[in-house]
Parts: sequence; C-alpha cells; structure tokens
Amino acid sequence: MQNLNEGGLRRSQILLMAFCTGLIVANIYYCQPLIILISKSFHVAESRAGVVTFLTQLGYALGLLFFVPLGDKLERKKHILFTTSLTVLSLIAAAIAPTLLTLEVASLLIGMTSIVPQLILPLSAHLAKPENRGKVIGTVMSGLLIGILLSRTLSGFIGAWLGWRGMYWVAAAISTALLVLMYFSFPFSKPNFKGTYASLMKSLLTLFKQQPLLREAAGISFFSFATFGMFWTTMVLHFAIAPFYFHSDKLGMFGLAAVAGALIAPLIGGSADKNNPRIAIGYGIVAMLLAYILFYVCSLSITGFVVGIILLDLGQQSIHVSNQSRVFALLPEARNRLNTVYMTVSFIGTSFGSAIGLLVWDRFAWTGVCITGCVLMSLSFSIYILTYKRREIALT
Repeated sequence: MQNLNEGGLRRSQILLMAFCTGLIVANIYYCQPLIILISKSFHVAESRAGVVTFLTQLGYALGLLFFVPLGDKLERKKHILFTTSLTVLSLIAAAIAPTLLTLEVASLLIGMTSIVPQLILPLSAHLAKPENRGKVIGTVMSGLLIGILLSRTLSGFIGAWLGWRGMYWVAAAISTALLVLMYFSFPFSKPNFKGTYASLMKSLLTLFKQQPLLREAAGISFFSFATFGMFWTTMVLHFAIAPFYFHSDKLGMFGLAAVAGALIAPLIGGSADKNNPRIAIGYGIVAMLLAYILFYVCSLSITGFVVGIILLDLGQQSIHVSNQSRVFALLPEARNRLNTVYMTVSFIGTSFGSAIGLLVWDRFAWTGVCITGCVLMSLSFSIYILTYKRREIALT
C-alpha cells in the first residue's frame, strides 16, 4: 500500500484503526473479571490473584516507555505487526500457565506487548488534517475505550462459560485475526527521527523538561488513571462478597454501563478542536470526584453504581481525550515520544491505583477505596488549579 501524507487519512481507515485499537487494548483488561476464577484455580486469596491485574498494567507502562518511542524511528506498520505477534505469544503463554507465577510473568508480557493502540493513535494524529485532529483522535479513542469497557463484559461471559484459560485462548485468536487484517490494510508510514535508540530515549527526558503542558497533562492523568484503575480492580472484589456474590458474567456486565463515555469521545475531541480543551478537563475531574462520592453513598445499590460508572467514564474520557489533543499538537515530529511520556506516566498511575486499591481493600474495604478515590482526584484537581494559576502569573 502506498504511503499516505498528512491529510490523506480516509474515514474507513480511521474506523479500521479504531476497531483494531479497541480489540488489542482489550487484552490488558480481560483479567479483571477473572480474578475470582484465577484465585480458585490456584487456591490463593482473591487479593493475591489481583496482582495479575497490577502486573498487566505495569507491563503496559513499561511497554509504553521502551517500545512506543520506536514509532518515531522505525517504519510504523512493521513495528505494529511485530509487536502484535509478540502479544499473541504472550496470550498463549497465559492460557497454558501451569502456576500463578507463570501467569504473572505472562501477564507482564501481555501488558508490554499490547501497546499497539499507542502506536496507532500517533499514526492517526500524524495522518489527520490539523483542523480535524482532535475529532480523529476522539474517534480512534472511542474504539479504544469501547474495547476497554466491553473487554470486561466479554471476559466475564467467556470466563463463566469456558473458564479463565478459555478467555486467553479467545484473545489469542482475536489478536491473530487482527494481525492479518492490519497486514493487508494499514498504510506504511516512515518516521523522521534518524538518531540512535539511546538518543531517542534521552529525548524523552528533554521533552518532559522543555514542555510544561506535557508535564501538566501527565500529572493530571496520573491521578485520574490511578482513580480509574483502582475502581475497576476493587469493584470486582466488592461485588464478589455479601450481599451480592456476583460471578464473572455479572461482573463483566458493569462494563456496558461505561460505554456511554466511550461513545462521546469523538464529541469531546471535536470540542477540543474548537474550544480550550482545559475546560473539558476541569469538568472531567469534577465528574470523577462525584462518581466516587456516589460509590460511597450507594455502596449497596446497583443503580447507584451504574450511574457512578457512567460519571466515572465520562470524566475519564473528558480528561484523557482533551489531554491527548493538547499533547499531540505540541511537536508533530515527536508525537510518538510525546505520547510515550504522557501515556507512561498515565499507566504508571493505573498500576499505582490498582496496587493501592488492593492494599486499601484489604484493610478498609470499600469505604477506604472510596475515600482514596476522592483523595486522588483532589490531587489531580490541585495540579489543574496550580498550573492554571502559574500560567496566569506568567502572562501578567
């Protein structure tokens, strides 16, 4: 397929990128509704089995840091195909894991190699028309977000039907099919960076030092991703005990409640093209804070939780899509590296949220989780306010 220049991305290609992005990123989240099944399979505590989710997210953060920057150096299509091949092998390793330790190692590798969506997003931003970049990013993000959310629903049903190993086999088959689809459909795109891998990695620190907006976006997202990840890890534990005793299929159904946030992502991106995206970020922070207050007040209400999940996801997408629109607009020649810095910090936040959520759950149960979520979002809001005030002072 011929190279495409900026502005040459067709709508069918945007939708294809969204489709592939959603199905690949789902690999990171399949494990969450399976925690109970994994704990029973290996005869360990549920919180111990929950480490699988933490390691998957940690692997994703490591993959973002070490693999995604190569998108500015290597031919992007080949990079995407090779990384997806490694994902297939990692999923098969998880499916046949004889011990929990083997599954944990495989989960780390699944996370590290499932970074393909973060290679597709900069590619879509590079090929989009500048005036439509936010909308294109929002559309691809919709695919990613729907994949994240429906992955839990699919995993819950497959887990109840075929067991947790069956889910990993299904995921390996899906990723293999995507590998073939991307091989025949994705455009070639040559990067401009000519330096070594060492200089490429060194430039990440340079970008972080030189771009205050990048630091602000990463800081805000660290805490919002931590809050988001903590909920989806501990929610499974909350509904697995009295008075609910939900199995994996019912736990997975909660993913459907958050699809509304994913569907609105293109609108958020389009708004970011026309207005100051910081406004949407502020609303998003408030929405996530209100969600955790609702989770506390309605801890025994399914309806309350559904409303809270919708709020949580709307808030997260408002923050994330608006932040990515701002970050991708900074330096067109360094979009993969900018995305690396932003997403690495964000997913370290997700890993942190999952880890601290499991610790808080063991000691203070759901009440402790809700209080921690409010604290994390308050810290995100503090960064939002402080950076705004500093910018105002600098302009006066």
